[in-house]
Amino acid sequence: MSRLGRQTPTFAFTLPYSQTYGEEAVELYETTTRTAREWQSLLVYDILAYDEEGLFVHSKYGYEIPRRNGKGEVIAIRELWGLAHGERILHTAHRTTTSHSAWERLCILLDEANVQYTATKQLGLETVKVDGGGSIAFRTRSSKGGLGEGYDLLVIDEAQEYTIDQESALKYVVSDAENPQTIFCGTPPTAVSSGTVFMKMREAVMLGKSSNTGWAEWSVEHQSPTDDVELWYETNPSLGQGLTERKIKDEITNDDLDFNIQRLGYWVKYNQKSAITSREWDELKGMPEPSGKLHIGIKYGHDNKNVAMSIAVKSGDKIFVEAIDCQGIRNGNQWIIDFLLRQQKNIAQVVVDGANGQEILKALMLDYRLKPPHLPTVKEITMANAGFEQAVFAKSIMHNAQPSVVQVVTNCEKRAIGSNGGFGYRSQIETADIALMDSLILAHWSCANHKEKKKQTISY
Repeated sequence: MSRLGRQTPTFAFTLPYSQTYGEEAVELYETTTRTAREWQSLLVYDILAYDEEGLFVHSKYGYEIPRRNGKGEVIAIRELWGLAHGERILHTAHRTTTSHSAWERLCILLDEANVQYTATKQLGLETVKVDGGGSIAFRTRSSKGGLGEGYDLLVIDEAQEYTIDQESALKYVVSDAENPQTIFCGTPPTAVSSGTVFMKMREAVMLGKSSNTGWAEWSVEHQSPTDDVELWYETNPSLGQGLTERKIKDEITNDDLDFNIQRLGYWVKYNQKSAITSREWDELKGMPEPSGKLHIGIKYGHDNKNVAMSIAVKSGDKIFVEAIDCQGIRNGNQWIIDFLLRQQKNIAQVVVDGANGQEILKALMLDYRLKPPHLPTVKEITMANAGFEQAVFAKSIMHNAQPSVVQVVTNCEKRAIGSNGGFGYRSQIETADIALMDSLILAHWSCANHKEKKKQTISY
């Protein structure tokens, strides 16, 4: 007997149940020429579990499996059962070709099961209606698709591409159903994936913050060697059943990350679409040998919640940056003043930005007889942001990998400033305040543009 891939998920979250329509659904599927694989049957059992009131235990169920394992067959089994029980179903996909292929697969299964039905073949508007049973529509997703229509089952195929806008348009289409269910299936997001809903769903399950939700996945926890055959079997349940070692071996290229995501089910823990990537920032780690005075950057956040302070200092031909702190504005400015007083002999310049706090801090600094700060113009802010980006690419920055800084810098995106092509940054994570990064940028800009005063020498 040939070796088979792992039939149970590497990670799963299933709510307790004692009853399921899974056996009935698998038997219906196997009236065709196909036989359900063990892992497919197990997922169907979990998906079709029901409680004492006859409601699905999992009103939402998501599963992730690497490519070419047959994840679509699980959906087909569920849809066959739904059609036999009079459900109205909406099957959505990111690509029209994907939804059309799902339509073709279902029609073939109905033919093989000798089920009478009528079908509409129009590309992008395919439908199936079973005589005396349910119906299903196949659609390509959009931010408006599904509005005003009601269904019992919503299928989110290619879930890694499912966006928040699309979710807003589709999540209510099953609200009027007596026993609604939504199923998500896909692979982990890649660098070109546009969706975030699937990843957030997974995170909610892992953090125990989801309700009525089931999840299953075949994945590796860390990026792994592409030639590790044992991991192939661990993460590909259909290996040995159509999928072969030779086929997987042919997939290996120089892109190890893509192989990890699409073949080993690896969920990247950093944001691949960040303006500054994790890899770029990680390459800049280093400890400085300071050769000048400190430059202080202070940023009051746009939301009036926090104020952040960072420092920069020259170290050879590079500039070392470090965050000092980020505190709530309600804490006041005394912690900033205390730091400036301790370091005033070592400070070359203080730069403060943020209309909601810079003038107050400036007045407070003067009260303490500190040198007044520089309040940058919009033009200077855009120059600071551009200079920081160039310094990252030129690798002329150093940092000590502070976790809070790593989080915000490697999960940021650009935002337009002014009308002359200038840009700033905003955080892609709600809990990470971009003010921390902005303070780093201000400190770096001050340090990069500061000219040391030369002592005048007189010779005779």
